[in-house]
Amino acid sequence: MGFSKDFLWGAACAAYQIEGGYDADGKGKNVWDEAVTRPGFAAHGETGDVACDFYHKMRSDVALMAKMGLRALRFSVSWSRVLPEGTGKVNEAGLRFYSDLVDELKKYGIEPLVTLYHWDLPLELQKKGGWENPEIEDWFAEYVSVICDRLSDRVRYWMTVNEPQMFVGLGYFVGAHPPFKRLDAVGQISVTKNVLHAHGRAVRVLRERAKLTPLIGLAPTGDVYLPKTHASEDIEAARRRSFDFDKYGFTMQNSWWADPIFLGRFPEGAYKTYPQEMAIFTAEDMELISAPLDFYGFNAYKGTTPHDVPRDGCSDYAFQGSPHTMSGWDVTPEVMYWSPRFLYERYKKPILVTENGMAGMDWVSLDGGVHDMQRVDFLHRYILELKRAVDGGVPVIGYNVWSVMDNMEWNQGYDARFGLIYVDYRTQERTVKDSGYWYKRVIETNGEEL
Repeated sequence: MGFSKDFLWGAACAAYQIEGGYDADGKGKNVWDEAVTRPGFAAHGETGDVACDFYHKMRSDVALMAKMGLRALRFSVSWSRVLPEGTGKVNEAGLRFYSDLVDELKKYGIEPLVTLYHWDLPLELQKKGGWENPEIEDWFAEYVSVICDRLSDRVRYWMTVNEPQMFVGLGYFVGAHPPFKRLDAVGQISVTKNVLHAHGRAVRVLRERAKLTPLIGLAPTGDVYLPKTHASEDIEAARRRSFDFDKYGFTMQNSWWADPIFLGRFPEGAYKTYPQEMAIFTAEDMELISAPLDFYGFNAYKGTTPHDVPRDGCSDYAFQGSPHTMSGWDVTPEVMYWSPRFLYERYKKPILVTENGMAGMDWVSLDGGVHDMQRVDFLHRYILELKRAVDGGVPVIGYNVWSVMDNMEWNQGYDARFGLIYVDYRTQERTVKDSGYWYKRVIETNGEEL
């Protein structure tokens, strides 16, 4: 079967991680601008103040993307760059930057895939309660309206939010990311309602105001479990665990976010475990939350095993000396088969792989190149598994490497290099890595020579 002729071979990035220009041309602060100033939070005390300086180097960077043959770029808009206070007065310079970025991408035939929220909440809105304040659905709808009115004459693909499992789970359950809170189940369910309402309002805005017919999804993540064997009972065990309800870590899970959006209801375990707390969701709420979407975006890096781990702490996918990336994540290409399969079987929507990649030990060699053969092998293995899913009948519309260039990996700083393009942060010089050239060949042949 193979990949479709219009398959979206792309790469991904996020505003805070690459743009820099943290206070340029009227941009307001966001929660990450403040978080990285906390002693001990970000590795080496690093910040995203400059990052890759994409805000100033956008045109030459897009030219590099074209050199690699990208068909798509998934990028996010910085809410506080466009609305410095989160609401109210629009910063025209910030809005113009994204309009110019879209124009530059279109000039090279690169499809813009726009993520409206990738964790960087305007600081002024956090001061008003952030995602704990029910008014945030109105704030988000206002912001989305501004972006839609300016970009939707050229943008077709939209993602409302990136990884609610992370900005809610790590921000309001674990307390490791902004706003560094550890709420009980009541608080987490309340935040969930506000996020899902904001998502639903954004979908409504896009449907009503977009100039081009919009294709809308979101970009969640979450553990997908890998079957121990290909026996039907092991596959079913993996599928069940991938969508289970966890009484304690529910905000980190697939089904907590996807079931209400795509199925119009939360996992059954939520109603059984928290009957009173879940009563805050009315039929009217669920109608807004479950507004029809066009695709299921998914960020996938590694899989998890559903079966008991032996006493030595090892499993079939994580054992002594097993392959793992520089971020410590297991190399499990099979996740790129089972994730699309399980998600499509449950939610019946085309799949867009919105992130997949690895942190490597990259540097510029004496010959001036960046020879990241481990990344080439990693991507080769994962894309082969994705092709297996496609050949098995799963409708996959695109694949995006994380990331288009090395960047600020949140509180991990700049040590973890995920990019197809190497960035020397001292000089801001760019070098396309071997993986970037390899990926170009994959795109040129539409994956037929894998």
